[in-house]
Amino acid sequence: MNKVINKYLTLGFLKIIFNVLLVFVCLGIILNLFEEIEFFKGLDQNVSLPFLLTIMYIPNLIIKLLPFVVFIASMWYLISIKTNGDLLSLKVFGFSNLKIVLILSLTAFLFGIVILLVINPVTSAMIKYYEQTKAQYSKDVDHLVSINKNGVWIKEASQDSQRIITAKKVENTFLYNITIYELDKNSNKILRRIESDKADISNNAWELQSVTIFNLNENIAEDSQSTYVENYKINSIYNINKINKLYRNLDTVSFLNLVTEYKSLNQQGYSKRLLNEQLNSFFSMPVFLFLMVVLASIFTVSSVNKPQNLYYIFVSIICCVVIYYFKDLSVALGQTDRISLTLAVWIPVIAISLFCSIGMIQINEK
Repeated sequence: MNKVINKYLTLGFLKIIFNVLLVFVCLGIILNLFEEIEFFKGLDQNVSLPFLLTIMYIPNLIIKLLPFVVFIASMWYLISIKTNGDLLSLKVFGFSNLKIVLILSLTAFLFGIVILLVINPVTSAMIKYYEQTKAQYSKDVDHLVSINKNGVWIKEASQDSQRIITAKKVENTFLYNITIYELDKNSNKILRRIESDKADISNNAWELQSVTIFNLNENIAEDSQSTYVENYKINSIYNINKINKLYRNLDTVSFLNLVTEYKSLNQQGYSKRLLNEQLNSFFSMPVFLFLMVVLASIFTVSSVNKPQNLYYIFVSIICCVVIYYFKDLSVALGQTDRISLTLAVWIPVIAISLFCSIGMIQINEK
Protein backbone atom coordinates (compact mmCIF):
# COMPACT_ATOMS: atom_id res chain seq x y z
CA MET A 1 0.00 0.00 0.00
CA ASN A 2 2.83 2.38 0.84
CA LYS A 3 4.33 1.91 -2.63
CA VAL A 4 1.01 2.74 -4.25
CA ILE A 5 0.62 5.90 -2.17
CA ASN A 6 4.22 6.92 -2.80
CA LYS A 7 3.66 6.47 -6.54
CA TYR A 8 0.41 8.46 -6.35
CA LEU A 9 2.15 11.36 -4.58
CA THR A 10 5.20 11.34 -6.85
CA LEU A 11 3.35 11.12 -10.18
CA GLY A 12 0.74 13.67 -9.11
CA PHE A 13 3.45 16.10 -8.05
CA LEU A 14 5.48 15.62 -11.24
CA LYS A 15 2.35 16.19 -13.32
CA ILE A 16 1.79 19.54 -11.62
CA ILE A 17 5.47 20.46 -12.14
CA PHE A 18 5.19 19.80 -15.87
CA ASN A 19 1.96 21.83 -16.04
CA VAL A 20 3.68 24.80 -14.41
CA LEU A 21 6.71 24.31 -16.67
CA LEU A 22 4.42 24.44 -19.70
CA VAL A 23 2.94 27.75 -18.51
CA PHE A 24 6.43 29.22 -18.02
CA VAL A 25 7.56 27.96 -21.43
CA CYS A 26 4.57 29.57 -23.16
CA LEU A 27 5.13 32.88 -21.38
CA GLY A 28 8.84 32.74 -22.16
CA ILE A 29 8.24 32.09 -25.86
CA ILE A 30 5.79 34.97 -26.13
CA LEU A 31 8.04 37.46 -24.35
CA ASN A 32 11.36 36.42 -25.93
CA LEU A 33 9.96 36.11 -29.45
CA PHE A 34 9.32 39.85 -29.62
CA GLU A 35 12.91 40.53 -28.54
CA GLU A 36 14.32 38.22 -31.23
CA ILE A 37 12.06 39.74 -33.90
CA GLU A 38 13.34 43.19 -32.91
CA PHE A 39 16.95 41.96 -33.26
CA PHE A 40 16.37 40.63 -36.79
CA LYS A 41 14.14 43.52 -37.85
CA GLY A 42 16.63 44.99 -40.34
CA LEU A 43 18.28 41.76 -41.47
CA ASP A 44 15.73 40.51 -44.03
CA GLN A 45 14.72 37.40 -42.08
CA ASN A 46 11.27 35.90 -41.69
CA VAL A 47 9.79 34.94 -38.34
CA SER A 48 11.01 31.33 -38.51
CA LEU A 49 14.58 32.16 -37.42
CA PRO A 50 13.56 34.30 -34.41
CA PHE A 51 11.12 31.55 -33.40
CA LEU A 52 13.85 28.89 -33.70
CA LEU A 53 16.25 30.94 -31.59
CA THR A 54 13.53 31.49 -29.00
CA ILE A 55 13.01 27.71 -28.77
CA MET A 56 16.79 27.32 -28.30
CA TYR A 57 16.92 29.96 -25.56
CA ILE A 58 13.85 29.25 -23.42
CA PRO A 59 14.89 25.85 -21.91
CA ASN A 60 18.01 27.41 -20.41
CA LEU A 61 15.93 30.25 -18.97
CA ILE A 62 13.47 27.76 -17.47
CA ILE A 63 16.29 25.93 -15.67
CA LYS A 64 17.32 29.22 -14.05
CA LEU A 65 13.71 29.72 -12.92
CA LEU A 66 13.30 26.10 -11.79
CA PRO A 67 13.24 26.86 -8.03
CA PHE A 68 10.37 29.28 -8.62
CA VAL A 69 8.61 26.70 -10.84
CA VAL A 70 8.93 23.97 -8.19
CA PHE A 71 7.72 26.32 -5.48
CA ILE A 72 4.54 27.22 -7.39
CA ALA A 73 3.96 23.57 -8.31
CA SER A 74 4.34 22.57 -4.66
CA MET A 75 1.86 25.20 -3.56
CA TRP A 76 -0.59 24.10 -6.23
CA TYR A 77 -0.31 20.40 -5.43
CA LEU A 78 -0.45 20.70 -1.65
CA ILE A 79 -3.47 23.00 -1.75
CA SER A 80 -5.23 20.66 -4.19
CA ILE A 81 -4.80 17.53 -2.03
CA LYS A 82 -5.78 19.55 1.02
CA THR A 83 -8.93 20.91 -0.65
CA ASN A 84 -10.18 17.60 -2.13
CA GLY A 85 -9.60 15.70 1.11
CA ASP A 86 -6.71 13.53 -0.10
CA LEU A 87 -4.45 14.93 2.61
CA LEU A 88 -6.85 13.72 5.29
CA SER A 89 -7.14 10.32 3.59
CA LEU A 90 -3.37 9.96 3.53
CA LYS A 91 -3.26 10.59 7.27
CA VAL A 92 -5.77 7.77 7.78
CA PHE A 93 -3.28 5.44 6.06
CA GLY A 94 -0.56 6.54 8.48
CA PHE A 95 1.13 9.26 6.39
CA SER A 96 2.04 12.23 8.54
CA ASN A 97 2.50 15.74 7.14
CA LEU A 98 6.24 15.35 7.59
CA LYS A 99 6.35 12.12 5.60
CA ILE A 100 4.29 13.58 2.76
CA VAL A 101 6.51 16.66 2.56
CA LEU A 102 9.67 14.53 2.58
CA ILE A 103 8.36 12.38 -0.28
CA LEU A 104 7.63 15.47 -2.37
CA SER A 105 10.93 17.10 -1.42
CA LEU A 106 12.94 14.02 -2.36
CA THR A 107 11.05 13.92 -5.65
CA ALA A 108 12.10 17.52 -6.32
CA PHE A 109 15.69 16.69 -5.30
CA LEU A 110 15.87 13.74 -7.72
CA PHE A 111 14.19 15.86 -10.39
CA GLY A 112 17.00 18.40 -9.97
CA ILE A 113 19.64 15.69 -10.39
CA VAL A 114 17.95 14.46 -13.59
CA ILE A 115 17.92 18.04 -14.88
CA LEU A 116 21.68 18.36 -14.24
CA LEU A 117 22.69 15.01 -15.73
CA VAL A 118 20.23 14.65 -18.62
CA ILE A 119 18.56 17.95 -19.50
CA ASN A 120 21.39 20.41 -18.82
CA PRO A 121 23.76 19.01 -21.50
CA VAL A 122 20.95 19.43 -24.05
CA THR A 123 20.10 22.99 -22.97
CA SER A 124 23.81 23.92 -22.99
CA ALA A 125 24.09 22.73 -26.59
CA MET A 126 20.93 24.66 -27.47
CA ILE A 127 22.18 27.90 -25.90
CA LYS A 128 25.53 27.43 -27.66
CA TYR A 129 23.73 27.14 -31.00
CA TYR A 130 21.69 30.21 -30.05
CA GLU A 131 24.79 32.31 -29.37
CA GLN A 132 26.67 31.09 -32.45
CA THR A 133 23.70 31.81 -34.70
CA LYS A 134 23.16 35.29 -33.32
CA ALA A 135 26.89 35.98 -33.64
CA GLN A 136 26.65 35.26 -37.39
CA TYR A 137 24.05 38.02 -37.71
CA SER A 138 25.97 40.42 -35.47
CA LYS A 139 28.46 41.37 -38.16
CA ASP A 140 27.03 44.88 -38.28
CA VAL A 141 27.39 45.33 -34.55
CA ASP A 142 30.21 47.76 -33.79
CA HIS A 143 31.33 46.14 -30.56
CA LEU A 144 31.59 42.42 -29.99
CA VAL A 145 33.47 40.10 -27.60
CA SER A 146 33.81 36.35 -27.96
CA ILE A 147 35.85 33.73 -26.09
CA ASN A 148 36.09 30.24 -27.54
CA LYS A 149 38.56 27.39 -28.02
CA ASN A 150 40.49 29.54 -30.52
CA GLY A 151 41.07 32.27 -27.95
CA VAL A 152 39.72 35.78 -27.41
CA TRP A 153 38.13 37.82 -30.23
CA ILE A 154 37.24 41.49 -29.79
CA LYS A 155 35.71 43.88 -32.30
CA GLU A 156 35.34 47.60 -31.63
CA ALA A 157 34.78 50.67 -33.76
CA SER A 158 35.83 54.31 -33.60
CA GLN A 159 34.75 57.24 -35.70
CA ASP A 160 37.15 56.60 -38.61
CA SER A 161 38.27 52.98 -38.22
CA GLN A 162 37.45 49.68 -36.66
CA ARG A 163 39.66 47.32 -34.75
CA ILE A 164 39.71 43.52 -34.59
CA ILE A 165 41.73 42.03 -31.74
CA THR A 166 42.67 38.39 -31.29
CA ALA A 167 44.56 36.83 -28.38
CA LYS A 168 45.49 33.29 -27.46
CA LYS A 169 44.16 33.56 -23.91
CA VAL A 170 43.20 35.91 -21.10
CA GLU A 171 44.65 35.34 -17.66
CA ASN A 172 44.20 37.60 -14.63
CA THR A 173 44.44 41.11 -16.16
CA PHE A 174 46.55 40.15 -19.18
CA LEU A 175 45.99 39.12 -22.80
CA TYR A 176 48.68 36.93 -24.36
CA ASN A 177 49.91 36.57 -27.97
CA ILE A 178 47.89 39.48 -29.30
CA THR A 179 47.28 40.53 -32.88
CA ILE A 180 45.44 43.79 -33.56
CA TYR A 181 44.10 44.69 -37.01
CA GLU A 182 43.08 48.29 -37.67
CA LEU A 183 40.77 48.63 -40.69
CA ASP A 184 39.46 51.57 -42.65
CA LYS A 185 35.80 51.93 -41.75
CA ASN A 186 34.69 52.68 -45.30
CA SER A 187 36.82 50.35 -47.46
CA ASN A 188 37.56 47.67 -44.80
CA LYS A 189 41.22 47.68 -45.92
CA ILE A 190 43.78 46.80 -43.27
CA LEU A 191 45.70 49.94 -42.34
CA ARG A 192 47.89 48.56 -39.59
CA ARG A 193 48.70 45.32 -37.80
CA ILE A 194 50.04 45.27 -34.26
CA GLU A 195 51.54 42.16 -32.67
CA SER A 196 52.38 41.90 -29.00
CA ASP A 197 53.45 39.15 -26.60
CA LYS A 198 51.45 40.48 -23.68
CA ALA A 199 49.08 43.32 -22.78
CA ASP A 200 47.87 44.63 -19.44
CA ILE A 201 44.15 45.41 -19.86
CA SER A 202 43.37 46.26 -16.25
CA ASN A 203 42.07 49.64 -17.49
CA ASN A 204 41.01 51.17 -20.81
CA ALA A 205 44.57 52.30 -21.60
CA TRP A 206 46.08 48.98 -22.66
CA GLU A 207 49.81 48.59 -22.06
CA LEU A 208 51.35 46.33 -24.71
CA GLN A 209 54.77 44.74 -24.30
CA SER A 210 57.26 43.55 -26.97
CA VAL A 211 55.30 45.18 -29.77
CA THR A 212 55.81 45.01 -33.54
CA ILE A 213 53.80 47.49 -35.62
CA PHE A 214 53.20 46.89 -39.32
CA ASN A 215 52.02 49.94 -41.29
CA LEU A 216 50.51 48.15 -44.25
CA ASN A 217 50.52 49.55 -47.75
CA GLU A 218 49.83 47.44 -50.80
CA ASN A 219 52.50 49.29 -52.82
CA ILE A 220 55.31 48.87 -50.29
CA ALA A 221 56.83 45.68 -48.93
CA GLU A 222 55.52 44.81 -45.52
CA ASP A 223 58.97 44.32 -43.93
CA SER A 224 60.00 47.89 -44.69
CA GLN A 225 57.00 49.18 -42.82
CA SER A 226 57.54 47.33 -39.53
CA THR A 227 58.56 49.00 -36.27
CA TYR A 228 59.53 47.32 -32.99
CA VAL A 229 59.00 48.95 -29.59
CA GLU A 230 59.25 47.57 -26.07
CA ASN A 231 56.10 49.27 -24.80
CA TYR A 232 53.08 50.70 -26.56
CA LYS A 233 49.71 52.02 -25.40
CA ILE A 234 46.34 51.91 -27.11
CA ASN A 235 42.97 53.09 -25.84
CA SER A 236 40.05 50.68 -25.89
CA ILE A 237 36.46 50.73 -24.70
CA TYR A 238 37.17 47.40 -23.02
CA ASN A 239 39.06 46.44 -19.88
CA ILE A 240 39.28 43.16 -17.98
CA ASN A 241 36.25 43.93 -15.83
CA LYS A 242 34.06 44.77 -18.81
CA ILE A 243 35.19 41.66 -20.71
CA ASN A 244 34.42 39.47 -17.70
CA LYS A 245 30.98 41.02 -17.37
CA LEU A 246 30.26 40.48 -21.06
CA TYR A 247 31.53 36.94 -21.06
CA ARG A 248 30.87 35.50 -17.65
CA ASN A 249 27.92 33.49 -18.96
CA LEU A 250 28.80 29.81 -18.64
CA ASP A 251 25.43 28.56 -19.83
CA THR A 252 27.08 27.03 -22.90
CA VAL A 253 29.06 24.71 -20.60
CA SER A 254 27.05 21.82 -19.17
CA PHE A 255 27.40 20.46 -15.66
CA LEU A 256 29.13 17.29 -16.92
CA ASN A 257 31.57 19.27 -19.08
CA LEU A 258 32.32 21.63 -16.23
CA VAL A 259 33.20 18.71 -13.94
CA THR A 260 35.22 16.72 -16.48
CA GLU A 261 36.89 19.62 -18.34
CA TYR A 262 37.49 22.07 -15.50
CA LYS A 263 41.24 22.45 -16.14
CA SER A 264 40.77 22.77 -19.89
CA LEU A 265 38.17 25.51 -19.46
CA ASN A 266 40.48 27.38 -17.11
CA GLN A 267 43.30 27.16 -19.67
CA GLN A 268 40.97 28.58 -22.33
CA GLY A 269 40.66 31.73 -20.25
CA TYR A 270 37.65 31.10 -18.03
CA SER A 271 38.26 32.50 -14.57
CA LYS A 272 38.55 29.98 -11.74
CA ARG A 273 36.26 32.14 -9.65
CA LEU A 274 33.52 32.03 -12.28
CA LEU A 275 33.99 28.31 -12.83
CA ASN A 276 33.73 27.66 -9.09
CA GLU A 277 30.66 29.85 -8.86
CA GLN A 278 28.93 27.95 -11.66
CA LEU A 279 29.97 24.57 -10.26
CA ASN A 280 28.60 25.38 -6.82
CA SER A 281 25.41 26.74 -8.39
CA PHE A 282 24.92 23.39 -10.11
CA PHE A 283 25.58 21.46 -6.91
CA SER A 284 23.20 23.63 -4.91
CA MET A 285 20.28 23.38 -7.36
CA PRO A 286 18.85 19.98 -6.22
CA VAL A 287 19.15 21.09 -2.59
CA PHE A 288 17.46 24.37 -3.46
CA LEU A 289 14.55 22.52 -5.10
CA PHE A 290 14.23 20.29 -2.02
CA LEU A 291 13.99 23.32 0.23
CA MET A 292 11.49 25.11 -2.00
CA VAL A 293 9.06 22.23 -1.54
CA VAL A 294 9.53 22.41 2.22
CA LEU A 295 9.03 26.17 2.12
CA ALA A 296 5.80 25.79 0.15
CA SER A 297 4.53 23.21 2.62
CA ILE A 298 5.09 25.58 5.53
CA PHE A 299 2.66 28.07 3.99
CA THR A 300 0.03 25.51 2.96
CA VAL A 301 0.00 22.40 5.13
CA SER A 302 0.47 24.45 8.30
CA SER A 303 -2.64 26.56 7.56
CA VAL A 304 -5.78 24.93 8.94
CA ASN A 305 -8.58 27.29 7.98
CA LYS A 306 -9.49 27.43 4.30
CA PRO A 307 -10.06 31.22 4.32
CA GLN A 308 -6.38 31.61 5.20
CA ASN A 309 -5.17 29.91 2.04
CA LEU A 310 -5.28 33.00 -0.17
CA TYR A 311 -3.42 35.02 2.43
CA TYR A 312 -0.72 32.40 2.86
CA ILE A 313 -0.32 31.98 -0.90
CA PHE A 314 0.24 35.71 -1.32
CA VAL A 315 2.72 35.90 1.56
CA SER A 316 4.63 32.81 0.44
CA ILE A 317 5.00 34.00 -3.16
CA ILE A 318 6.37 37.32 -1.94
CA CYS A 319 8.72 35.41 0.35
CA CYS A 320 9.85 33.21 -2.54
CA VAL A 321 10.61 36.17 -4.78
CA VAL A 322 12.61 37.85 -2.00
CA ILE A 323 14.63 34.69 -1.44
CA TYR A 324 15.21 34.27 -5.18
CA TYR A 325 16.68 37.76 -5.49
CA PHE A 326 18.51 37.35 -2.20
CA LYS A 327 20.39 34.57 -3.99
CA ASP A 328 21.53 37.00 -6.69
CA LEU A 329 22.49 39.58 -4.07
CA SER A 330 24.56 37.01 -2.21
CA VAL A 331 26.41 36.04 -5.40
CA ALA A 332 27.02 39.73 -6.15
CA LEU A 333 28.67 40.10 -2.73
CA GLY A 334 30.87 37.15 -3.56
CA GLN A 335 31.84 38.57 -6.94
CA THR A 336 32.92 41.82 -5.29
CA ASP A 337 35.03 39.88 -2.77
CA ARG A 338 32.92 40.94 0.19
CA ILE A 339 32.55 37.26 1.06
CA SER A 340 33.83 33.99 -0.37
CA LEU A 341 32.18 33.28 -3.74
CA THR A 342 31.57 29.65 -2.78
CA LEU A 343 29.95 30.74 0.48
CA ALA A 344 27.90 33.34 -1.43
CA VAL A 345 26.30 30.61 -3.55
CA TRP A 346 25.38 28.56 -0.49
CA ILE A 347 24.24 31.34 1.87
CA PRO A 348 20.64 31.42 0.50
CA VAL A 349 20.46 27.63 0.82
CA ILE A 350 21.72 27.78 4.41
CA ALA A 351 19.30 30.60 5.28
CA ILE A 352 16.30 28.75 3.83
CA SER A 353 17.41 25.54 5.57
CA LEU A 354 17.36 27.27 8.96
CA PHE A 355 13.92 28.73 8.29
CA CYS A 356 12.54 25.42 7.02
CA SER A 357 13.94 23.43 9.93
CA ILE A 358 11.81 25.52 12.28
CA GLY A 359 8.78 25.32 10.01
CA MET A 360 9.02 21.53 9.73
CA ILE A 361 8.46 21.21 13.46
CA GLN A 362 5.22 23.15 13.08
CA ILE A 363 4.16 21.01 10.09
CA ASN A 364 4.72 17.76 11.97
CA GLU A 365 2.48 18.92 14.81
CA LYS A 366 -0.52 19.47 12.51
